[in-house]
Amino acid sequence: MALLAGIVGHSGYSGAELLHILERHPHVQPVLIDHRDDGAANPAIRHARNPRRISCTAQAVSNEGLDVVFLATPPEVSMELAPVVLEAGARVIDLSGAFRLGAVENYQTLYKAVHTQPELLAEAVYGLPEYCRERIPAARLVANPGCYPTAANLAIRPLLEAGAIDRAAGVVCDAKSGVSGAGRKPTLKNNFCEVTENFSAYSVLHHRHVPEVLQVCGLEESEFSFTAQLLPLHRGILETIYFRTSCASAEELLGIYEKRYAGEPFIRLYNPGHTPDLHGVARTNFCDIGVTADGKTGRAVVVSAIDNLVKGAAGQAVQNMNLMFGFAETEALL
Repeated sequence: MALLAGIVGHSGYSGAELLHILERHPHVQPVLIDHRDDGAANPAIRHARNPRRISCTAQAVSNEGLDVVFLATPPEVSMELAPVVLEAGARVIDLSGAFRLGAVENYQTLYKAVHTQPELLAEAVYGLPEYCRERIPAARLVANPGCYPTAANLAIRPLLEAGAIDRAAGVVCDAKSGVSGAGRKPTLKNNFCEVTENFSAYSVLHHRHVPEVLQVCGLEESEFSFTAQLLPLHRGILETIYFRTSCASAEELLGIYEKRYAGEPFIRLYNPGHTPDLHGVARTNFCDIGVTADGKTGRAVVVSAIDNLVKGAAGQAVQNMNLMFGFAETEALL
């Protein structure tokens, strides 16, 4: 029988991307869950499988027999709904920041709000498969990583583990994202007239995704500088990461990545002298990584690129679902 997968937030960018991926998954039947003004009663798009729609209640989730529910919702909504879904017998994959940071204090500092589900926060498994694969299959609640931290952690952590980064010299991450990363709800920041023909930095030195990078990589805040910037594009994240290294060449650094990511289906490494771009990762679940290094000065640059709606959100969520339910990890993603 097909796995029944509910989507809350299906009218948002990440939720719509989830539905698009799940509709081509051979072992999954998506179910749309309406929460508040989640979507119009008669959506404009005629979906291939004509998914059922149910209300967002524990009774409806239980009656439908859902196996898993994706929460493509704001953090406060995820905290409200996660216990309801879990009590109804379904597992949860949350795409918000509600359950990523591990400590109530971190959440309160960054989101300026009280965390209402501290026990679930402690239980949640961080869903970066390349580093958390062993814990994901048994998890009831998976916290899907943020888009910026996904690109940063996949690029930085292998080099830190190998001792290839001079931590005393610091790591600088210059990160650019398409506008869909801000969500579908209209704001002044993502207004067409503000974004088009423009390029701007935001949340300088105080971006809420920074602790997620520090938590996964093991860096100290004093060792890491991060700036988020908004591109006048629909989708994509490209991060240019600067550091000092004792490695003599880009080939040596690439050797570290090749050893760490051998067999990883969604990591693609570029040859020295070549760097990834957003066209290469658009609408894919890949993280593309390219390295440039100057052995004489010890300077090195890594460029990491993902699609923020796929590997940075919906695709990685499906990757986690595949691990949780024993499907091939690449199912519906390649």
